[in-house]
Amino acid sequence: MKNLFAGRLESPGSDSDGMDRVHERSIIVPTNAMALADSFEKKEQSWSVSSQVPTDLSIQVQDVTFTVHKYPLVSKCGYIGHLELQPSISNFGYELKFENFPGGSETFEIILKFCYGLPLDLNPTNIAPLRCASEFLEMSEEFEEGNLISKTEAYLSFIILSSWKDTINVLKSCENLSPWAENLQIVRRCCDLIAWKASRQNASTGDAVNEEGWWYEDVATLHIDHYMRIITAIRAKGVKPDIVGKSIMHYAVRWLPGLDLKLEGLRGYGYGKTELHFSILSGRKEDEGIGHRKEQKNIIESLVSLLPPQHDSVPCKFLLKMLKMAMVYCASPALISELEKRAGITLESANVNDLLLPTYKSEDQVKTTKLAEKCTMHNIDAVQRIIEYYLMHQQEQQQMQPMPGKSFVAKLLDNYLAEIARDPNLSVTKFQVLAESLAENARMCDDGLYRAIDTYLQTHPSLSEHERKRLCKIMNCERLSLDACMHAAKNERLPVRTVIQVLFAEQVKMRTSLQGKEQIASGNSSEQESNQSATKTEITVLKEELEITVLKEELETVKAKMAELQRDYSELQHEYDKVNNKKKSISGWSINWKKIRRSSLLHKKGDIEETEAEQRQSIPLDCNRSSERRLSLS
Repeated sequence: MKNLFAGRLESPGSDSDGMDRVHERSIIVPTNAMALADSFEKKEQSWSVSSQVPTDLSIQVQDVTFTVHKYPLVSKCGYIGHLELQPSISNFGYELKFENFPGGSETFEIILKFCYGLPLDLNPTNIAPLRCASEFLEMSEEFEEGNLISKTEAYLSFIILSSWKDTINVLKSCENLSPWAENLQIVRRCCDLIAWKASRQNASTGDAVNEEGWWYEDVATLHIDHYMRIITAIRAKGVKPDIVGKSIMHYAVRWLPGLDLKLEGLRGYGYGKTELHFSILSGRKEDEGIGHRKEQKNIIESLVSLLPPQHDSVPCKFLLKMLKMAMVYCASPALISELEKRAGITLESANVNDLLLPTYKSEDQVKTTKLAEKCTMHNIDAVQRIIEYYLMHQQEQQQMQPMPGKSFVAKLLDNYLAEIARDPNLSVTKFQVLAESLAENARMCDDGLYRAIDTYLQTHPSLSEHERKRLCKIMNCERLSLDACMHAAKNERLPVRTVIQVLFAEQVKMRTSLQGKEQIASGNSSEQESNQSATKTEITVLKEELEITVLKEELETVKAKMAELQRDYSELQHEYDKVNNKKKSISGWSINWKKIRRSSLLHKKGDIEETEAEQRQSIPLDCNRSSERRLSLS
């Protein structure tokens, strides 16, 4: 392969044929091809050759027209040589049009210069398009020794085997070269090399930092399809799940701009602002097109599919962020369910702000005021499912006794309830179901639950007595701290029965606290036992007194309601009598009028006026008689 390269840069090592591996910069071409071109001119959408020999071929690539000589191209491009060129309409040589040419007009311009014998500058950015374009034009050794296919293939192999950065750049240039880059194995070779280098514990290349995660940023710049292939290969090589998870999180932050948007409750936003449902969450711009939304959805679904099966590969916070984005871009129900399940399994590492998943509504739904009024600000159903997945996982692990994790999740749930309690559209039923989703022994203290209930009562002042009682039954007053008891005892929003229970719990706690101090001071075990027995007796008596007090209170309430009903009944009876008397008066009037009409029909036509006068005189008499009759009846 003599004269294959000119101005070559040698590197150590040689192939089996004895040819040095080189960094190609220029080529040598026949003298007759050079003689055809004096210079090249490019003006906006045209590219032409200045020569003493007239040009005879017009080629259109994308929106650029190239006016060239046929011979240099036919001598190197088998594809053009096999074509039956059509004469130009203007009787000026031949014309040709390339559809979907790999690399576009810029790549074709480089190939033209190569065909005319100009030096060829290969670099990581143009090597892949030139390799694909040379394959498209069939520029093989069959037509000329050292043709473009062999030169680009040699350079591409040299780049892949040497530099990490150059391999990343080559892979980036393949994004718009489908299916040529796939068929020529350029993508596969790049992905395999990147995965191999990223999975090594000690990087031997000079441009790679020898530390964990050094490759995250570079790999995150790639298209999602190429990234998936690299991560799949890395996982197959046995890289730790947490390292793979960190890479996925790094990629997500870069490509999903709405991922880090936070919703710190509704304290600062207020209610009734339906635009909050998605102006703050989505990170979606108003001019965002359908294509961009599909791309975001594809990235979300692809990243979730790449997550390692190990539960600790990514934290719960990241899973909940991805769940928000999945809801925004309407990901598949199966993917949303997968994220909810994984979040439930790792729920012990979440905080309340992570659980604030706003309800997503489309633009048409936001415009519908009636729907907006009924919709809760937060997606409570999703959190309910996450809690259920958490409980299912706990059951599978056979951890049914109160554990630190359970206590933490109970506290997390109570804080979440306190946040969503501010929503005026949240029903009592949804609040109650979510509050009761954990077992009774999961809470060591009910102070957080009391705070959530009190917030709900404050936000919903129009609740009926029955609804308030129903809500307060969720709380166990015996598990309230002394401070919470003192607050609840003065809380006018609580039902009377709950206040009495709180007072009882407060009294028991105070007595127990005082007796505990006395026991510590005395140090007498027998006295402690007797005091404990006395305390139990006092508690039993207090409970009985409580029940009696509650029954008396309820009895007084029933009596008051009965008296109120009796008053209402008396008023209704009085109104009924008035209406009944009025009906009787109208009935007497109607009967007399009918009698007058029947008697008038017996008179002759000549006596009509006289009869009408008698009727007018008889009406008040009948009315007076009717009035006298009503007085006598009363």
